[in-house]
Amino acid sequence: MTSRYPAISADIITLFAARNTHAVEVAVLQPADPFLDMAGEDLRRRIFLTESETGKTLCLRPEFTIPVCLDHIASQAGTPRRYSYLGEVFRQRREGGNEFFQAGIEDLGDRDTAEADARSVADAHALLSLVLPGQSLAITLGDQGIFEAVLAALGLPRGWRMRLARAFGSALLLQAALADLANPPRNSQLAGPVAALVLDGDVDGLSAHIAGGMEAAGLSASAGRAPADIARRLIEKAELRSVRLSNEAFAALKAFLAIDVPLDGATQALESFAAGAGLSLGAALEKFSARARAVEAHGLPAKQVRYDAAFGRPLDYYTGLVFEIAARGGDRPLAGGGRYDRLLTLLGARTPIPGVGFSVWLDRIEALREKAS
Repeated sequence: MTSRYPAISADIITLFAARNTHAVEVAVLQPADPFLDMAGEDLRRRIFLTESETGKTLCLRPEFTIPVCLDHIASQAGTPRRYSYLGEVFRQRREGGNEFFQAGIEDLGDRDTAEADARSVADAHALLSLVLPGQSLAITLGDQGIFEAVLAALGLPRGWRMRLARAFGSALLLQAALADLANPPRNSQLAGPVAALVLDGDVDGLSAHIAGGMEAAGLSASAGRAPADIARRLIEKAELRSVRLSNEAFAALKAFLAIDVPLDGATQALESFAAGAGLSLGAALEKFSARARAVEAHGLPAKQVRYDAAFGRPLDYYTGLVFEIAARGGDRPLAGGGRYDRLLTLLGARTPIPGVGFSVWLDRIEALREKAS
C-alpha cells in the first residue's frame, strides 16, 4: 500500500491514530455466507467465490465492515471500541478493475447513537479534507429508520414494508416497487392445490406439497432453496399482489421521497410533512433531530450537508443513518457509510452491539489528486 499511495496512506494512518482508533487487519479470505445473507443484492452479484478443501464456501474480502465485526465478536473485546483499517478489497466494478484499496473506521458499542453517527460523518469529512485540501465536498444524508417509520405509519403490511426497505438505496428497485404498489400485477397463474394453499396462507401445507413434488421429480430438497422458503415466498408474493395503497397514502409516500433539503432545515421539513399527511414518526424523528444537532455541533459546513429522503445505500444491513460524501459536482462517492445496529447480533454477538462506520475509495481520491496537480 505504501508504495502505491505513499502520501495518502501515511496521512490516513496518522489521522486514524489521532482519532483514537485501533488499527486492525482482517483476512483476505472470508466466509461467504455473511456477505451472501446480509451484504445486499448489488454486492452479492460482484463478489469472488471460492471453496476450501473441506467444501466451505469462501470469498475474497469484498468490503471491511462484516470482517471487522466478525473479528470483534471472535476477540470478545469490550465496547465502545473504534477500529480503523486500510487495505485491498476485491469485487467486480462497473468502472473496471477487480481490486482496489479502501480505508475506514467502524465505531462499535457507543450507546449515544446521535453522537456516534455525527462523529462518523465528521471523521469521513476530516479524512477527505486532509487528503484533498481545497476540494469542495458535498455530504448527502439519508435515514433508513425514518423511511421505515413512514411505511409503518402509512399502514403498509409487513411484506410491503420489507420489499420497500430492501429497495431503499436503489432508485430502479424503488421505482419498480412503487409502480407495483400503485398498480398491483394480476394474480399469477397458480392453480389447483397450490393456489388453494397460497390463498389460505398455509405455509406448512404448501411446504409439504412442494417437497412432495420435488421428491416425485427426483430433486433433492437440499440442492436449492428449501421447500419452506419457497412456500413463504409464494405466499408473500400473493399478499403483496392483494395490496393497493390508497391514493392519499401513495401521494404521501411520494411527497416524503421528494424531500431534499439542507440538513439544518430537515427536521422542520419532516415535521411539516408528517403533520400534513396526518402521520406520527415518533422515536425515529426524535433520533433524526438529535443526530442533526450532533452533526451541527461537529462544525461541518452547513451548506455542504443535505438530507435526501430517498437516499439510501445498497447494503442490506443498514438500520438508520446512511451517508455519502462526493466532490462537489462529482458523479461518484468518495466515502460512504451508515448505521448497522442489527448486524453484530446477526453475525453471532451474544448481546446487541450498536455500530456505525464508513469507508473511503482511495483510487477515486488519487484520481482527483492527480487531476488537481
